[in-house]
Amino acid sequence: MYKVIADSSNEIDQAFLDRYPVDIVPFKLYVEGVEYVDDASLNVDQFVDDMVHSSSLPKSACPSPNDFMAHFDGEADEIYVVAISSKLSGTYNSAMLAKNIYEGENPGKKFIHVFDSLGAAATETLVTRKIHEVKKQISDPKEVVKLVERYIEDTHVYFISESLDNLIKNGRISKWKGIIASTLKILPIMGANEHGEIKLCEKVRTSNKAYQRLIEILQDEIIKNGKKIVAVTHVGNFERANQIVEALNKTPGVEEIFNLKCAGLSSLYADNNGIIVAL
Repeated sequence: MYKVIADSSNEIDQAFLDRYPVDIVPFKLYVEGVEYVDDASLNVDQFVDDMVHSSSLPKSACPSPNDFMAHFDGEADEIYVVAISSKLSGTYNSAMLAKNIYEGENPGKKFIHVFDSLGAAATETLVTRKIHEVKKQISDPKEVVKLVERYIEDTHVYFISESLDNLIKNGRISKWKGIIASTLKILPIMGANEHGEIKLCEKVRTSNKAYQRLIEILQDEIIKNGKKIVAVTHVGNFERANQIVEALNKTPGVEEIFNLKCAGLSSLYADNNGIIVAL
């Protein structure tokens, strides 16, 4: 028996959980000194509204090792943990510490592996799905890890944010990227490099052109690299998410697209109306 665990950057809904069960270990979020727990009880719309109207910088705190260890007990003898990019958060290190403590106290009891997703949000959603897909075919946990690690290396993520302020102020991207965007009045298409760090992919003027260009980039990736599964996640931006899903559904080769609303952490960084796509 196996279990998949992920931090709350992993975007899910009940339909996804019914097919690909995953235990979510929540971040804690802070706006104006108020603590929000990024779990199923969080009213994300209210959180985003509070954040938008806040005069202070929203912040987050990653799950502790104990938070992860609380999910290690149970019947599962294989545990796979999916963490947001180690370049964006201390969550991966926290999960690794939990693994080392648990294995030190319970030698040989369970197989535990922590995946650095090298991304966030939609990326983690796809990695979670992939673990379940591979486990249906392969029993050896070490082989599962090899295949999923290879999948992570081949997965790309892109995002558009209406505002880069939170990412800049929290140190997730450098100030020069923000200066470029604000000075040239552009809507940048961002992504992640092979190390899981945020990079600037393209600079596009006007919102409509930016989303159309994002669709072109995604379609090109699908056709050239044979991508079949796509995850689109958004911060209350149903119109743009549906626009992307509709276009990709017409792209040859696509087998399934997940269209998911972001939970709290991704909403904090992608900001209101942000879009994140992984494939």
